[in-house]
Amino acid sequence: MVHITTIYHCVNCDAQFPKWEGRCRECGQWDTLKETVKPAKTAPSAKASEVIDFSSLAEQSSAPRASTGFNEFDRVLGGGLVPGVLILIGGDPGVGKSTLLLQTAAAMASHEEDSNKSVLYISGEEGAEQIKHRLDRLKISARNLKFLGSSDIETIVATIAEINPRLAIIDSLNTIRSEGGLVGQQSHLRRATERLMTLAKQTNIPILLIGHVTKERQVAGPKTLEHLVDAVLYFEGVEGGAHRILRAVKNRFGGVQEIGIWRMTGEGLIEVPNPSAAFLKERQINVPGSAVTALLQGSRVFLIEVQALVSKTRFGYPQRRVTGFDLSRLQLLIAVLAKRLRLPLAYYDVHLNIAGGLKANEPAMDLPVALAIASALKNVPLSDDVIAVGEVGLQGEVRGVVDLERRLEESSRLGFKQAIIPSQELHGQIKLTLLKVSSVQEAVNQTIAS
Repeated sequence: MVHITTIYHCVNCDAQFPKWEGRCRECGQWDTLKETVKPAKTAPSAKASEVIDFSSLAEQSSAPRASTGFNEFDRVLGGGLVPGVLILIGGDPGVGKSTLLLQTAAAMASHEEDSNKSVLYISGEEGAEQIKHRLDRLKISARNLKFLGSSDIETIVATIAEINPRLAIIDSLNTIRSEGGLVGQQSHLRRATERLMTLAKQTNIPILLIGHVTKERQVAGPKTLEHLVDAVLYFEGVEGGAHRILRAVKNRFGGVQEIGIWRMTGEGLIEVPNPSAAFLKERQINVPGSAVTALLQGSRVFLIEVQALVSKTRFGYPQRRVTGFDLSRLQLLIAVLAKRLRLPLAYYDVHLNIAGGLKANEPAMDLPVALAIASALKNVPLSDDVIAVGEVGLQGEVRGVVDLERRLEESSRLGFKQAIIPSQELHGQIKLTLLKVSSVQEAVNQTIAS
């Protein structure tokens, strides 16, 4: 006997409830629950299918990848675009997401080996004339670059399948509507993403989606969008700064440690092949509160400057402010400096900045942060040719870090002469003068005069 089941689903977020409610508990919208009557599921009648033993399969070679035209973009993706990949790219308004993808589209459309393959740019926000004006301003060739101005998912899917482009770009996902629904509804965004994922896998066409972000700088829409796509990338920049950073938070075909760096100019985005030199270009020497460290990001080492400002507090409790570093970690390091070195930081405000706009949260940042704070408090600069790398424990001890040899090699290449490092074993020839320390107090005493 088949029983009838009544459920109520939200037309905005597609959440389901056993009884009617005035307000959806998932999305918070009022009067969006609609009654649905459907037969209850009967016992499954499907037969067991054949399973495959992985040990019986031959070793598979890696899937061929297509270059985006940017070495930085390819590095973040893990070597380029995999056929049939669906990528979601988020970022603040005006950071340059559309510029990055327009330049990528032009580079792939002009690829000599696939000159007969076009790239399709789909926009539900701008018209063809607006896109063409941007192409002209950026001095980008429009050869083999086609445009579709539509926000209907059925039209988009049918057009991509018919044209069969080398790459499809949708700007943006949040303007797509599905099944006659309102633009931006969470349930329709999820259905549209599912349709695009199915299309990408069936046709092997890479699809790039631009997504809007919320105030918390998360991709707008249901969280399931990030689970549906193959990769989630964030394009970031410092307000008023020229550098742009692309990082992956999910990547089924590569790691999430790599980052790509560009510089925004009047003619578009230009790759930064030597980020260390770019980040240290405007560094001032012999200034208290400044320390240089070697940051490890994926397969590359970046030399960055840690800046600290310590000033007498004017309020009942000291202020702690950070940019590009973890606030909780800063407070922990301040507590270690106050307890183990007896520095009177309880009466001072501490402001910390990672120059260049990078986010540096790895443990190796502890020692340069501690030295920068001590230098600012004592008003004594560190030597301009020294770098510091090391993790600091709660007892004030300096612990070892990974890939220390690579960090020292990059520092030597950029002209640094000394390095303050943990007392750990090193392999290979090191060209720097090494100052091995076992505690943060030892590091401060040997580098910063009282």
